[in-house]
Amino acid sequence: MTTIGVIGLGYVGLPLAVAFAGEGCDVVAVDVDQRKIDAIQAGTSYIEDVPDAALGAVAQLIHATTRYADLARADAVLICVPTPLTRNREPDLGPLIDSTRALAEVLQAGQLVVLESTTYPGTTRERVAPLLEESGLAAGGDFHLAFSPERVDPGRTDFTLRNTPKVVGGLTAACAERAQEIYGLVCDHLVEVSSPEAAELTKLLENIFRSVNIALVNELAMLTDRMGIDIWEVVDAAASKPYGFMRFEPGPGMGGHCLPVDPFYLSWRAREFDMTTEFIELAGKVNQQMPYHCVAKVERALNDAGLPVKGARIAVLGVSYKPGVGDVRESPALKILTLLQALGAEIRYHDPHVPSLPEFELESQPLEQALDDADLTLIVTAHPSIDHDTIAQHARLLIDLRGVTRGTHASNIIRL
Repeated sequence: MTTIGVIGLGYVGLPLAVAFAGEGCDVVAVDVDQRKIDAIQAGTSYIEDVPDAALGAVAQLIHATTRYADLARADAVLICVPTPLTRNREPDLGPLIDSTRALAEVLQAGQLVVLESTTYPGTTRERVAPLLEESGLAAGGDFHLAFSPERVDPGRTDFTLRNTPKVVGGLTAACAERAQEIYGLVCDHLVEVSSPEAAELTKLLENIFRSVNIALVNELAMLTDRMGIDIWEVVDAAASKPYGFMRFEPGPGMGGHCLPVDPFYLSWRAREFDMTTEFIELAGKVNQQMPYHCVAKVERALNDAGLPVKGARIAVLGVSYKPGVGDVRESPALKILTLLQALGAEIRYHDPHVPSLPEFELESQPLEQALDDADLTLIVTAHPSIDHDTIAQHARLLIDLRGVTRGTHASNIIRL
């Protein structure tokens, strides 16, 4: 029986552990958070994409632990720890370095180690390999090393780990071959690139492409707001072209664990090569400004209605970063809430996927209660379970930041 080790049991690691266990592999699942270990042992999933039933069906094959020593018996170890940014928007490799050092203490000859955490080109070769070689084993010789970027899209069901092509870049040809053997157990289509650096940059390009195009349409949204042109009408019309155009929609900003973070990994790395990635950094700047633009629209809308922001009752619909999930990481809604509270607004919110926001001392209210006597309703994240058109018909004043009320025409609706 093949034994797979997974370090980091979040949105990437837990689905991987369940997938390999589903193929009959013995899985050693390691995390420093004892609460995650307890949940897995109880068969309770804390990741929306992994139902309790799916976890429970393979629970007997998943050994969840905080002990790195248990990884010594694994054939392959997949590192899926967070790679966040510091407050100065620079890469924070602390969790990766800590986990790699801990793995080095139990690393065995012949094992495969694969980094899945998103990072800058050169991390696998220049940072991970030397740390693992502190074990006395040589990367690419005594053990295999590769990079294979995660491509998780939380809440998505049409593309999964099984049918999403898996990019693999090995330190050596043998490393790449071994990585493909392992991932072939759970992935139908494997894409080999020439090196870990190529694989690392592949993931960054994917997310930078989205970041730049979202920034472009967001900047146009701010321009059309001043020009009195409906950005949604323009996007719809442009998207009718059957070639040469890919649809991106404006919104209150970017959220999640990838788009707001990953581009800065490359811009930071580029500075080490005496280059400034102005295009990438400008896109990040535009997207970070969108919550301020949205709050300004709230201020203008209330002012036109003869109401001050201070004391205004504002119902926020949706606080997660994308529809249908409860993930609030880097959600633009959090910045919008912060800005509105600083202006003295009375905030209440409804989100069927996010029961509470402790940092704001807020809990999700039932929809009718949240909307009751609200001076303004603000659609930040358009969850599919909410009938936004009906809400638009009854709201005193509604600002739609997601364009979901385009089919409703009323004087009380303002769109981004």
